[in-house]
Amino acid sequence: MGVMTATPARDRRVLLAAPRGYCAGVDRAVIAVEKALEQYGAPIYVRHEIVHNKYVVQTLEKKGAVFVEETEEVPEGEIVIFSAHGVAPVVHEEAERGKLATIDATCPLVTKVHKEAVRYANEDYDILLIGHDGHEEVIGTSGEAPDHITLVDGPDDVQNVEVRDPDKVVWLSQTTLSVDETMETVDAIKGRYPNLLSPPSDDICYATQNRQTAIKKVAAEADLVLVVGSKNSSNSVRLVETALAHGAKDGHLVDNASEIDETWLEGVTTVGLSSGASVPDVLVDGVLEWLQERGWEDVELVQPVEEHMQFSLPKELRRDLRSEAADKVR
Repeated sequence: MGVMTATPARDRRVLLAAPRGYCAGVDRAVIAVEKALEQYGAPIYVRHEIVHNKYVVQTLEKKGAVFVEETEEVPEGEIVIFSAHGVAPVVHEEAERGKLATIDATCPLVTKVHKEAVRYANEDYDILLIGHDGHEEVIGTSGEAPDHITLVDGPDDVQNVEVRDPDKVVWLSQTTLSVDETMETVDAIKGRYPNLLSPPSDDICYATQNRQTAIKKVAAEADLVLVVGSKNSSNSVRLVETALAHGAKDGHLVDNASEIDETWLEGVTTVGLSSGASVPDVLVDGVLEWLQERGWEDVELVQPVEEHMQFSLPKELRRDLRSEAADKVR
């Protein structure tokens, strides 16, 4: 590691992006699981990862949450929570058949996209859903209007799109995409269908946009950008891509400090740091400490936008779900 001397300690700095970490939808979903465990006792079943973060899932498991892939895995008369990414109507039907009490922790911004899908399907539009194939959120939204929705996975996929009436086409999107790439996809669709209708308000969530805005500022001055987040977290992966597209010389996604490779720091003066919308601050603090121990003690906050969004908790938490579930089994 002799190369390290090339950057005198006094020049080393960390640019800490803000906003970063938990968004309002993730905060609401995680608190919903914690509150359900407090109020109703373990086990509380959760369909799919409540949010895409390993540490959060493991922490909740220790408290008594049981994560399942499918609704059928939940025993009759139990409580199941639907994750922040949202579910298709058929999942609610499965829960009903399985005699389960449900708590819907779908992010309200995802619910907004679901409602748009239903509305445009009712008006007989062809809906082009921009998103990543197989992502839970895309599966949930598609399930709202399967006969009307076609998935468009990025600008290169636009050539494969077929619609019934070029004058009745609308686009919607997954909430955690790259803003820039989504607009590129929309432009490509408009190239084919000039009368393409846009949703009444942008589908990409405020938190995804804010984190991308902050990382662009940081990336312009960073030799290395570290984004804390899990590999299956769409918005975290997009942050690394956005950083590399906006001037960062190098960028990596890490779940925590233990995944940082010291060789990435060779010849590096400025490290940019951010985290995805499902990442608790304790993991970012761990990375800051790791960097501090290696001479990156000077931390500057880069905050181009303020964030004040909050969502109320799922209303089901105000009911006695244990007795409701028991009644279903009787």
